[in-house]
Amino acid sequence: MNKSSALTSNEAVESNGLIGNEAGKVTWKSYLAISKTGIVMSNLITTFTGLFLAAYYTGTTIGSDPLNALFALLGSAFILAGGCALNNYIDRDIDHLMERTKERPSVSGELSGRQVFTYGLAISAAGTILLAMASLMAAVIGVAGLVIYVVLYSMWTKRTTTLNTIVGSFAGAVPPLIGWAAIDPGLSPIAWSLFLIMFIWQPPHFLALAMKRADEYKRAGIPMLPVVAGFDITKRQIVWYIAALIPVSLTVAHFGVVYTVIASLLGIGWLALGIAGYKYKDDLKWANQMFVYSLNYLTILFVLMIIVHMF
Repeated sequence: MNKSSALTSNEAVESNGLIGNEAGKVTWKSYLAISKTGIVMSNLITTFTGLFLAAYYTGTTIGSDPLNALFALLGSAFILAGGCALNNYIDRDIDHLMERTKERPSVSGELSGRQVFTYGLAISAAGTILLAMASLMAAVIGVAGLVIYVVLYSMWTKRTTTLNTIVGSFAGAVPPLIGWAAIDPGLSPIAWSLFLIMFIWQPPHFLALAMKRADEYKRAGIPMLPVVAGFDITKRQIVWYIAALIPVSLTVAHFGVVYTVIASLLGIGWLALGIAGYKYKDDLKWANQMFVYSLNYLTILFVLMIIVHMF
């Protein structure tokens, strides 16, 4: 199916009275699917880390104002889900070309374009209001991340330049800032360190994914670096980003010896795996290992930040 036929298919779905509604298939699960709950949950870990550390370094606790923390977490979840839904709306003409996205409700007809768009806007607005109830700065940061992700990334750079990964990284790095701003709108240097860690972590994470899905991205016409420049250049870029991430992760070395040692070992392990990629005969196997490692790296690092401040 080519792009024009996909557009015709989408238009038919929306003009024929919503296939999903006629078949009675639209449920809350359909909306959860376009919300990308896995992405939302992983980002909430970093949001909570920002929230927890801000409370710690301002001499308070999350428990002293649980409602504020609830507003921050729910607001973050809603605005993240809204951005993901709007991304589904924008990409519904190409999602059928990729294996991992072809079953989305926005592609299958379970949800019409209007439903996806309306839901995305509504839940984004709800998230903004909730964040504003935590702090105005948290709402401003949340909206900035949303605009970068939806407009600058999804609508523009994703289909026009290999720099799309960098642009998307700005949006993906705001969750810990949102959490911090909910308690301390002044955003201390620690908050910006969390932002930088998230920002530099994302290119090697998503470039590894792009290598795994290079054929699909090529079929969809998305100029990811592995598609445009090849695997060798992509592997070098991944290694350079990881090398840069190690010192950035240690800008918060004052978190203590335990954090410093584990963060260093995690970074060195990832870098070693990256360098080993130059000798791998199976690039896709290596890319998958790098992708899995990146997920574990981020989760362990941010959970570790919380743990070392609990004792």
